[in-house]
Amino acid sequence: MTKLIAASLAAVAFVSSAPMTECALAQDKSAGKGAPQVTTKVIVENGKVRAQEVTFPPSAENTAVETSSVRVVRALTSGKLQRVYADGKREDVTWEAGQVRLNEASPAYTAKNVGKGTLKLYVVVLK
Repeated sequence: MTKLIAASLAAVAFVSSAPMTECALAQDKSAGKGAPQVTTKVIVENGKVRAQEVTFPPSAENTAVETSSVRVVRALTSGKLQRVYADGKREDVTWEAGQVRLNEASPAYTAKNVGKGTLKLYVVVLK
């Protein structure tokens, strides 16, 4: 009986979320008129880790890079990012498709795609 109730509630939530999805798509279309935006898609998350796919179109900048914890990063496509730290220091990071790095906790920075193509990273953040 509880499985039936849970399934019914899930179906209602799914059906009622359709109008919200259309609103989100409309927002994405209008957001595309300005500078390119970094997108983050959370794949899975629990109390210990978060796995996400981060997509950097050319010249897109991510100002919300999570640097306070350890991250395992795998490049899904090749590309080049430029990190800019709060003190003004710049660091270029080149990624090759399939490359994996362990990023330790570090000072805060922003990351900008300075390459010619879209860069996709698979990031696992330890909480």
